Amino acid sequence: MRLEPLSDKFVRDPYAVYALLRREDAPVWDEGLSLWLLPHFDWVAGAALDRRLVRSPETVYPPEERTARQRAANWHDMPMHRRFVQTNLLESDGEVHDRLRRLMFRELGAPTRLKAETQSFVAELLDQVLARCEVDFVADFAAHVPGIVIGRLLGTPDADAAQLCGWPENVVQFFDIDRSGEKKALAENTVALFHDFLQALAEQRRRNPRDDLITRLAAAQDAGALGPDEFIATAMLLLLAGHGSSFDAMASGLAALLRFPDQLARLRGDLVLLPSAVQEMLSFESPLPFFHRHAAEDIELAGRKFPKGSTFGLLYGAANRDPAVFPDPDNFDVGRQPGRHLAFGYGAHLCLGNHLARMTLEMVFGALLARTRDIVLLEEPEWKRGLGVRGPKALRVSLR
Repeated sequence: MRLEPLSDKFVRDPYAVYALLRREDAPVWDEGLSLWLLPHFDWVAGAALDRRLVRSPETVYPPEERTARQRAANWHDMPMHRRFVQTNLLESDGEVHDRLRRLMFRELGAPTRLKAETQSFVAELLDQVLARCEVDFVADFAAHVPGIVIGRLLGTPDADAAQLCGWPENVVQFFDIDRSGEKKALAENTVALFHDFLQALAEQRRRNPRDDLITRLAAAQDAGALGPDEFIATAMLLLLAGHGSSFDAMASGLAALLRFPDQLARLRGDLVLLPSAVQEMLSFESPLPFFHRHAAEDIELAGRKFPKGSTFGLLYGAANRDPAVFPDPDNFDVGRQPGRHLAFGYGAHLCLGNHLARMTLEMVFGALLARTRDIVLLEEPEWKRGLGVRGPKALRVSLR
C-alpha cells in the first residue's frame, strides 16, 4: 500500500484513508515510505511508550547503512542541519534525551509567567484584525502568535518576531516527504542564519543577563550542562516544534468550529468549555499527524514480530480518530470527555510545550469568541500537503 500524502484525495480527507488502514488487524507496509504504518490508538500509544523504539538511527544501523539511508532521503550534505536539527532533543534518545528533557521541563512545565504577556499581545492583534472585518485568519492572525509567544519565552526582541516566524517554516518544510534540492538549500541556509542569530543573542545575555531562557541556556552551557551545539539545537527546536504546529492548530480549530456551527454556538454560549474544546481541536485535526520510530532491537508489536532496524510510522492523526477510543470521532464535540489524545505525542517524547500550546489556544479562542458575535467562512480552505503536517494554508473569514 502507498499513502500518497501529496495527492489531492489525501489532502482533502486523510481520515478516510486512515479508516481503511484501521480495518487491518496488523501494521501495514507502505512501499513508498518504506515503513510499517500504525493507525490504531493503542498501537501508536504502545509504540510511543516503548523505549526500544527510538527516533535516532545512530544506535540502530551501522554507519554505512545510515549513510545510505540519509542519501536515499536526501538528508546528506547538510552540515549545519545535521549539527542543529538532526541531532536535537526531539531526535535523540536515552541518556542524552533524558538529560536535555529534564533541563527544559523546568522551563516549560508551567508557563504562567507568559500568561499576562500573551493575553495582552492576543488582544492587540485582535484589535487589528477586527478593524478589517474580512481577513485571512492564518496570515493575518495565527501566524503572528507563536513568534511572539515563543520569542518572549526565549528572550528574543519582538522586532525579530517576523523572521522568527519565517525561519521555522523554511526549516520544517524539509521534514516532509517532498525534499527537493531547492528546499534542501533553503533549510540548510536558514539553519546557518538561526545559528548566528542565537549565538549573538547568547553573547549579549552573557554580558547583560535577563530573566529569559536564552540567559539560562547560556549559563547551562557555561556550567557544562549543555554542549555548544546542544545549546543552539535546543533553543532552535522550541521555534521549529512550536511555530507551525501552533498556528496550524489555531487555524484547524477555527475551521472545525465553522464546519460544526452548533458546536461554535455551544462554545460561544459557555466559555467554561474552552479547555475541552481546545483538546478536541488538537485531537480532531492533529497538527503533527505523523512521527517515525526505529526498532533498536527485535520487537513484538501489535501481535507481530519485527526485526531490529524496522521503521514504524506512528499515525497520530489516525489514532486520534480511532472509534475504539473516541465515540463518533468524525463529529467535532467541544465538550468531549475525557479529552484524551495523542496530538502532543506520548511517552518519552511527549511535547514539552504542550502546556504553553494549550494555554495559548485557550486565550486565543476565549478572546476571539468574546469579542465577536459572528464568524463567517468566506471560502473553503485549501489544506497543506504532506504526511507530517495538517492545517489550512489560508482561512478567509468575515468577523463581526
